[in-house]
Amino acid sequence: MARIDQTPFEAVITDLTHDGRGVARRPDPRHPEGGGKAVFVAGALPGERVMAVQTRRHRSFDEARTETVLEAAPERVAPRCPHFGTCGGCALQHYAEDRQILAKQRVLAENLERIGHVAPARWLPPLTDAAWGYRRKGRLSVRRVEKKDKTLVGFRETDPRFVADLRECHTVIPRIGERLEALSALVDGLEARRDIPQIEFIAGDAAVALTFRHLSPLGEADRAALVAFAKAHDFAIFLQPGGVDSVHPLYPDEVSLSFHLQDWDIELKFRPLDFIQVNAGLNRKMIHHAFELLEPGADERVLDLFAGLGNFTLPLARRVREVVGVEGEAGLVQRARENAAHNGLGNARFFAADLARDLSAEPWMREGFDKLLLDPPRSGADFVLSVLPLKQFKRIVYVSCHPASLARDAGFLVNEKGWKLQAAGVMDMFPHTAHVESIALFEPG
Repeated sequence: MARIDQTPFEAVITDLTHDGRGVARRPDPRHPEGGGKAVFVAGALPGERVMAVQTRRHRSFDEARTETVLEAAPERVAPRCPHFGTCGGCALQHYAEDRQILAKQRVLAENLERIGHVAPARWLPPLTDAAWGYRRKGRLSVRRVEKKDKTLVGFRETDPRFVADLRECHTVIPRIGERLEALSALVDGLEARRDIPQIEFIAGDAAVALTFRHLSPLGEADRAALVAFAKAHDFAIFLQPGGVDSVHPLYPDEVSLSFHLQDWDIELKFRPLDFIQVNAGLNRKMIHHAFELLEPGADERVLDLFAGLGNFTLPLARRVREVVGVEGEAGLVQRARENAAHNGLGNARFFAADLARDLSAEPWMREGFDKLLLDPPRSGADFVLSVLPLKQFKRIVYVSCHPASLARDAGFLVNEKGWKLQAAGVMDMFPHTAHVESIALFEPG
């Protein structure tokens, strides 16, 4: 393969990709009238003129990084984090916060049009919350680097083959983001430092838990060092020697992880590797937002698909006659049932079911439902929507973490099933990243 020409070239940025890179056309002497090959330039914003250096070549586009900004866009701001541009955790710190969310709305609109061939009757105002120190759940990569004579603990670099050498992180909750160097020193001092590939963190209202994945048994000295670190920094430490079911506490012997949804007098308990929404403030706003669209009635029966721990289901139980939460992961279903009992909610029932198969024989389907709320993973909900008896629902509210799958499913509901996409909007669950969280309201045609 021919070597990439790393001679800097001038690029005029006309757009932004879905992952936050600038879009340009590299001048082609064979086509002096214009055009040229598309190039995606990391660190560049629409309206800018930059000097860029090519980093990768593909058949239909090239990749590059910004070397120098010749003419800056008015929306460019100084990144807050010193690691921005190297660490792959963020893509948009150089873009003004109010413009980031508008860019995400444009991504959603383009996906709805291009993939779903639909457009909402109205756009919902973007939903935002705190943009810094918000991330309460995540996975830190760990790698011992002999050339640096240190162990790195952080997110992957923009080149995912490498772990970023981080001193701090401003999007993660400060209890974690300010202790990355301490975590690095801790792991570097362990005998098993080469056998710890990752550390997962998760925060409740009172406790913060770290789960250390280790590929070999930990000796007594290593265990003692972890306990001492936990005591010094007020962390709960869990160990994971194998799969998810192998997770167990190291210190303290018992720890209660939970967060409150105060507006509904709900406490949700969870385990260290459970899925929770990463942004606590945005999560509260999102629940309110979803309910405003769903308009749940006191005499209604609501179906909540991909229910998880009951993040939507249990607050809904305060508003309706009955709500049924369905989730594919049996462990989450068990925790959701425990959460319903813990909060005294007898009208919230949870069932484990494979949402990629026909549900018509499930006993909880027989009574029928008035409304549907769903919050699927990135793969979306195309199969379950294709097998549900949709005519029973008065409204569908769809919470999405991936605009392309929402667009595909919206196209199915609108173009094949005759529903109307009444409203759609974006929610900034992950500020400074290119991740797009969105919500859509569908009504019968």
